[in-house]
Amino acid sequence: MPGTELEKLASQIAREEARLREIDAAQAAATQRLEALSAKPVMLQRPDPCDPVSPQTNAQKVALFRSLFRGRADVFPKHWQNPNKQTRGSAPACANEWVRGVCEKPRVKCGECPNQAFIAVTDQVIIDHLRGRHIAGVYPLLDDETCCFLALDFDKADWKNDVAAFRNTCTHFGLNAAVERSRSGKGAHVWFFFAVPVPANEARTLGCYLITETMAHRDELPMSSYDRLFPIQDTMPRGGFGNLIALPLQYEARQRNNTVFVDESWDPYPDQWAYLAGLPRIDRSRVKELARDAIERGKVVGVPIEHATGGVRGQLRLEEASGTRRFAINGPLPPRVCAVLGAEVVVDVKGLPPVLIDQIKRLAAFENPEFYKKQAMRLSTALTPRVISCAEEAGNRVGLPRGCLPALEELIDKHDIEFVVDDQRLDGEAIGVEFRGKLTALQQQAVRALLAHDIGVFVAPLAVGRRFWARTW
Repeated sequence: MPGTELEKLASQIAREEARLREIDAAQAAATQRLEALSAKPVMLQRPDPCDPVSPQTNAQKVALFRSLFRGRADVFPKHWQNPNKQTRGSAPACANEWVRGVCEKPRVKCGECPNQAFIAVTDQVIIDHLRGRHIAGVYPLLDDETCCFLALDFDKADWKNDVAAFRNTCTHFGLNAAVERSRSGKGAHVWFFFAVPVPANEARTLGCYLITETMAHRDELPMSSYDRLFPIQDTMPRGGFGNLIALPLQYEARQRNNTVFVDESWDPYPDQWAYLAGLPRIDRSRVKELARDAIERGKVVGVPIEHATGGVRGQLRLEEASGTRRFAINGPLPPRVCAVLGAEVVVDVKGLPPVLIDQIKRLAAFENPEFYKKQAMRLSTALTPRVISCAEEAGNRVGLPRGCLPALEELIDKHDIEFVVDDQRLDGEAIGVEFRGKLTALQQQAVRALLAHDIGVFVAPLAVGRRFWARTW
């Protein structure tokens, strides 16, 4: 039919136009890489933060902005909003978006679309963002799996105190953390800028190390903080772009004093451009040094990882990963720690130093092997937590699985603290029944092994009489 032929022709034209745009995007990316290489000698000369030179012209401001917040040059995410459905999100900016017969969203994902015509990052894209014509973001992970910056997102209820504690950790390590109040005004992004692109795994190791060290002084910081790093992955997901983060200094948000950089009192710097121009950039050698230190000290995330990952990670050995026993505690300790043993071990942490509370919670945490399996297969880890924590907090009490009791006893004993346990488990009542079954030799061996322990997990395949064993036990 004529209509069908016209649609085919339109699709072919769109594909050829997309190829031309891909060539243009590749040229733009190559130009940006060339500019970055040419600017390296200048970037390596750290500006004096006490005497920053604020860019005066729009061209200078855009150049500074692009040099700091540099991610993928061939594509950028753009914020969208549907007022009718009250939904919002971000998607790769594409010249073919919603073109009839070409764009097949949401049935086909942007990363798998054969008619991709992604819009490259240009000066005009940045200008439109700064002037409020759209809300742009950046994909931090570059094609060679390096990044030019590291950002952390803090958005929990007590985010201001979380950021303040994290900022103190950064100061301890001699790192300058740039804090930006988020678009909603209910959280903050903390940025680190590198003198040259660094491998994403090194940058993320640095970020995790700083979080781990902060938790030793602020136990309220949740384990989910390890999932709020940008980039979120060490490697590029197959057919994807990596995660995104919104760019700062967006015009509309700035009118509410959001997406701006703030000082320790949460007041915006009077001259945002002078502040950004004066930010020192971290050398690659410093990133590598801190990442190596974190790995050697077992403080990347400070929790064990199972050997079942098949060597996917290889950074931490299980016997070295127990960060809960490696943090020194300076200062007075309580004479005793009390706990109640029931369905779980509930520890009274009132009055305990934050570093000890953090160590207690880490007894019930471990690195998620699924995260590393997915990352090794270049699958998205956006919804896969890096650390799984089984600790439950309620006021001045921390609940741990009962299997953590021996490790908890060992931890408390190492600090020469008396450990008082109130055992409230029920022994049950004997009933007048008799088991007349006969166990096999293997079953008898398993029962003897179980009876030697007060608590444990019994794992056995089907059809081996597990119910009979339970009755015998």
